[in-house]
Amino acid sequence: MSEEVERKNLRMPNGSELFAVVTEHNGGNHVRVRCEDGKNRMGRIPGRMKYRTWINEGDVVLVEPWDWQDEKANIEWRYSGQDADQLRREGHID
Repeated sequence: MSEEVERKNLRMPNGSELFAVVTEHNGGNHVRVRCEDGKNRMGRIPGRMKYRTWINEGDVVLVEPWDWQDEKANIEWRYSGQDADQLRREGHID
């Protein structure tokens, strides 16, 4: 019996956004993320997401690096576990 996985249209990076994986929770609205360009950045969870979306270590997120400080980024989106698996299957993230 094969399990058929339905493909969803996921939010993809646009402009300067990058895929990233949360490596560490630093308390408050800050997390440490490892971005697809190989850099580690301090991610800031914006107020609109802070109480609605729980972000844990290992989560796949979409970040937008700051123009004026490349070592920091805003978290723009969090993918569910299933969505992250789909991104891995399609080769978007490691």
